[in-house]
Amino acid sequence: MRIGIDVGGTNTDAVALEGTNVLASVKQTTSEDVTTGIVQALHSLRTQHEFGPTDVDAIMLGTTHFINALVEGRDLAPTATLRLGLPATASLPPMVGWPQRLISATRGRYFLAHGGHEFDGQEISSLQPDEIRAFAHDMEAAGVRSVAISSVFSPINDEFEEHAAEILREELGPGVALSLSHEIGRVGLLERENATIINASLRELADKIIGRLVAVIDAEGYSCPLFLSQNDGTLMDVEYARKYPVATFASGPTNSMRGAAITSGLETCAVIDIGGTTSDVGVLTNGFPREATTVIDVAGVRTNFRMPDVLSMGIGGGSIVADGQVGPSSVGYRLTSEALVFGGSTLTATDIAVAAGLVDLGDASAVAHLDRDMVMAMVDQIAGRVADTVERMRTSSAPLPVVAVGGGSVILPKVLPGLGEIYLPENSGVANAIGAAIAQVSGEVDKVYSLATRDRSSVVEEAKADAIEKAIAAGASADNVEVVEFDEFPIPYLPGNATRIRVKAVGDLGIKEMAR
Repeated sequence: MRIGIDVGGTNTDAVALEGTNVLASVKQTTSEDVTTGIVQALHSLRTQHEFGPTDVDAIMLGTTHFINALVEGRDLAPTATLRLGLPATASLPPMVGWPQRLISATRGRYFLAHGGHEFDGQEISSLQPDEIRAFAHDMEAAGVRSVAISSVFSPINDEFEEHAAEILREELGPGVALSLSHEIGRVGLLERENATIINASLRELADKIIGRLVAVIDAEGYSCPLFLSQNDGTLMDVEYARKYPVATFASGPTNSMRGAAITSGLETCAVIDIGGTTSDVGVLTNGFPREATTVIDVAGVRTNFRMPDVLSMGIGGGSIVADGQVGPSSVGYRLTSEALVFGGSTLTATDIAVAAGLVDLGDASAVAHLDRDMVMAMVDQIAGRVADTVERMRTSSAPLPVVAVGGGSVILPKVLPGLGEIYLPENSGVANAIGAAIAQVSGEVDKVYSLATRDRSSVVEEAKADAIEKAIAAGASADNVEVVEFDEFPIPYLPGNATRIRVKAVGDLGIKEMAR
C-alpha cells in the first residue's frame, strides 16, 4: 500500500493505493497549518479503509508550500551569490531583472570572482582561493546563512563550483547551506544562476518544513519512507528535497497529469487540471509531462530548471460570473459557503454547471431562476477558452485526446469545440494524489559535449549511463530503470563540433532498498 497526498492552496487531497487500485480517497480544505491537514487526511483515509501504519510501504507528498513562499516573498533566508567568471560576466550582475521585493527579501548580496570555463571545458581564468576566502569573511559579517554558487558553463565542467564550495565550508563552517548551479539549472548562466539563488533562499524553510513533516509522520506511527513529488512527475527523498526545494515548484500540475495517465489509461494526451481558482493545461508524452524547453518565469524571475510545459488560465469551479465573463476572480476555498447552490449569494462557474445540468450538486433550485440563454452562453465561453488553451499546447496536427481532472472538472461540457469528447476518468477529482502515489524516480543529464576528439556513440552512452546512475542514486530500483527521453541538439557556429544532449532515465521506486 502507498499513500499519496497533494497539498494545494484550496484543497488537500489524499488516496490510499494498492497497485493502481484506489482503496480510499479524501478531499478536504487545506489547513493554515499544513501538517495538521496532512494528519487529518491520514485519519480520514483510515476511517474509509482500515489499515495500520505498518501496512504502508511509502508516503508520497506534493506541496505548494515553497513556491507560495517565493511568490509571497516570505521566509526567505539571507542569501549571497558567488559567481565565478571574471574577467568575463561582469556586465550583468546577479539578480538583474529581479522584482525589488525579492531582492530585499533575500538581502540581494553578490560577489564576482575569477573562474569559469568555456563550452569545451577550457578555463576562462584560474580560481583564486584567497579571493573566495575574503568574500567568505564578508558574507559572515553580513549574516549570510545560505550561498548560491554559479560558474560559467558549470554543467559541462563543475570543478570550480565544487572547489569554491569546499573553501566556503572551511571558512563558514558546516552550518552554511550551499547551492551549486550545475546541480539545479541548465546551460544558460543567468537563468541557471537565478534558479540557484531561489533554491538557496529556500533552504532554511525546506529544512524546517520537511523536518515537521517527518516528525508528524513519525508521531502517527509510520516508519515507512517519505517522498516528495518534483517538477517532472517523479519522486525525491526527504534529504534531496531539503537540498533542492525548487524541485517541488510544479508538483501540483505534474501530479495531476501523472494521475490522469493512470486513471485514463492514456499515455499521450492533453490534460486539463481544473481547481477552484485556475485551470492548468499540459501535455503527457509517453506517460510523463512534456517539459518546457524555453525560459520559465517563476514569481517574476527568469529560470531554466526542469519545469513542465503548462499554460494556466483563470477558470475554476469557484470562478465568479459577472458582466458576461467567467473569472478570473474566484471565491476559492469559500465555494461551499458562497456559491448559490450552497446557500451563498455569489454566482460561480459551479452554479452555471448545475443550472446547465452538467452536474448534480448542492441545491439545484437555487439556480432555477437563471436565464437559460445566459447559462448556455457561459458554458460555451468556458468550453471555448479551455479548447483554445489546449490548441495552443499542440505541436502537431495529430489527434490529441483530452482528459479532465481536478475537483473543478465538473464545470466542463462533455464535448469541447474542435477537440471532441472529453475523458473524465474515475477518481479524477483526486488525480493529483494518485499521481503522487504512483510516481517513479528519475535522473537527468543535460550537458554540452565536444565531439572534436570523441566518438558520438561513446558520448551518447556516457550520457545515458550518467542519467541511469543518477536515477538509482535518487532511489530508483536498479532492476528496471531505463532511459525514457533522449534529445540531441547540435550547436552551430561553435568550434569543436559541439552538441547538447539531454537524457532522462526513470525507474520504479526501490522501497525495499530504502529506509527512513
